[in-house]
Amino acid sequence: MSAVRSSCLAGFGHFVPTRRVENAEIETRLCLEPGWIERRTGIRARRWVDAGDTLSGLAAKAGEAALQDAGVARNDIALTLLATSTPDHLLPPSAPLLAHRLGLANSGAIDLAGACSGFLYALTLADGFVRAQGRPVLVVAANILSRRINPAERASAVLFADAAGAVVVAPCDDADKGLIGVDLASDGSGYDLITIPAGGSSRPFAPGMAAEDVLMTMRDGRDVFIRAVEMMTACSTRALANAGLCPADVSRFVPHQANVRIFDAVCGNLDIEPGRTVRSIEDHGNSSAATIPLSLSLAHQRKPFASGEKLLLTAAGAGLTGGAVVLGI
Repeated sequence: MSAVRSSCLAGFGHFVPTRRVENAEIETRLCLEPGWIERRTGIRARRWVDAGDTLSGLAAKAGEAALQDAGVARNDIALTLLATSTPDHLLPPSAPLLAHRLGLANSGAIDLAGACSGFLYALTLADGFVRAQGRPVLVVAANILSRRINPAERASAVLFADAAGAVVVAPCDDADKGLIGVDLASDGSGYDLITIPAGGSSRPFAPGMAAEDVLMTMRDGRDVFIRAVEMMTACSTRALANAGLCPADVSRFVPHQANVRIFDAVCGNLDIEPGRTVRSIEDHGNSSAATIPLSLSLAHQRKPFASGEKLLLTAAGAGLTGGAVVLGI
């Protein structure tokens, strides 16, 4: 098999739950003054699932939308990658169920636990697979974080949301399309800054365990902010350099929607005009790995991506893990 020159994003899709949770509901519960959440985070509302919803169901709806948009035959999808921090179960992985629900009979399937940067890692792996095998890949990022929020902890309770976003990565013979620059990073010194303390093999579930032990906690929000800005800025700078581009060449900047102050700071550090930043945080909150593909799909709906555009994607999150990708459209 001859090597494929490149890959391209052939389809976009997303899905968000119908339940819309306004800031006022959370501000009242946490005894915060009206407007506090939006001033600190840029979030006005977020979407949360209902009781019967599942992660694989959320992911399947976004994946279905991307497949329809791409017009790719389901039997041609060779690999399904699911970036999530909230799988249906610790075991088995959720990706095989996702592929089954979508009728992807010839697809391998695996979960990727990369926290907020999980979509960028999945996209990078998908690009490599497409180049090597010449077959399309479905990448879905989905999270149900509303079930992992500690409602009494302000730092996380105001931020997190539920959503799914998806892209189809397909073979392409144009070297200027697809991933033209990438930089991935990690910093384990910040490993305990954002955690779900119990449930893994180092601290298994046990009778009598406190509820907060299996819910998300953010130990030091200020340190998370500083490290995220530094990592996203540095990775973006290196990814642009790898692509032979400068910030002025970026058509649209698509950051992880963690907090508006974080990506505004990164935008300023990179000297990218604020008007080129794609924003979905106002009405959708922070759904971790799902925010970038969600933002891509929403942006494509509003103003379809045009040939020749250059997109810069960047994220940082728990672990700490982060990265940046430059995409040619």
